[in-house]
Amino acid sequence: MKDPAMKFPFEATLEEILKNTDVYISSVFSCLESDFLTLPKGVGFIEYPVFEKGYEALKHATSGFTKLKPEKILPVTISEPISIIVLRAMLGFTPPEWAYITTQKTGTEVTQGFVRSLDRKVRMAPEAPLKDSGVTAVRLRALVKTACDLLIEGAPKIEEKRIHRLDKADTKSGISALQSLSGMGVPYAMLLYERFLGRPFAGHRDSVSDLIGDSLESAIEDVLTKSGISYRKTKRAESINGFDQTPDFIIPSEFNPQIIIEAKITEDDGTARDKATRIQHLGELSMEGQPEGQRKYEVIACIGGRGFGVRKGDMEKMLVATRGKVFTLKTMDRLVGCTRLKDFKTK
Repeated sequence: MKDPAMKFPFEATLEEILKNTDVYISSVFSCLESDFLTLPKGVGFIEYPVFEKGYEALKHATSGFTKLKPEKILPVTISEPISIIVLRAMLGFTPPEWAYITTQKTGTEVTQGFVRSLDRKVRMAPEAPLKDSGVTAVRLRALVKTACDLLIEGAPKIEEKRIHRLDKADTKSGISALQSLSGMGVPYAMLLYERFLGRPFAGHRDSVSDLIGDSLESAIEDVLTKSGISYRKTKRAESINGFDQTPDFIIPSEFNPQIIIEAKITEDDGTARDKATRIQHLGELSMEGQPEGQRKYEVIACIGGRGFGVRKGDMEKMLVATRGKVFTLKTMDRLVGCTRLKDFKTK
């Protein structure tokens, strides 16, 4: 906990920060919160009962995974689309990987865009039957055939310095491994080992990475809106004139940037380092062509997550670049009063 007598960097001058950098770094660290134990479900999250329904449909169509025949599985993928997700999970592939190897093996062009759209469509409506005609049917047939071939073959022998993606408990020995595991379950040590290689919830974490920062950005928007402050929230990969890297918020607009806000929640120190460097760069841009001690716009950092609490050097970068204007969710109520935002307040 922060000492009540300790000042936050946004309450101090740059000279005070430079003189007692460690003290101000500690005050920010004391307010960082981490919520890595929970994840947003997001749109298209598949609940286990739905996933299990797809698994059971596949198991029934293959007579307990004893007969992996495309002509038996294809109708199931059309009537019970969630089985497509189950089939991909058995392979352990991402949608683009499945598309790539299907194109290679069958000669049918299955684009990454198609398989990504198919995957999203299934996740959004896992129990809505697919159309069994046109290009969708042709490409789906190729995907199913490729999956069956790979699952029947299993992992080939390769050099000892490499590991094959199908060298998993359920696919290493081909169809016999599927039959064995579907009948008796997975040895716990093997389950833990494969979880170690793949990270729990890795695919879902990647799919909702944009949502994880929403709580912080929503808090910023709430503060700005309640104060009647005009702002421009930019979109991902959007190009803004005058910025080689687009800021997250521009006040009052990109046509007259007076304040820049960068927002990030991360549990990873590498990502935190990259954000600190980005903020440092914005700080440098703000001083280009300006008399000494003056800036074109104020730079503010709003951060969260344990990633920012790892490296003192990164925090020092941000404190200097922002002149101490570093805020967390705990100090968001001070955002307007302790920055130039108060000059744009209308409520």
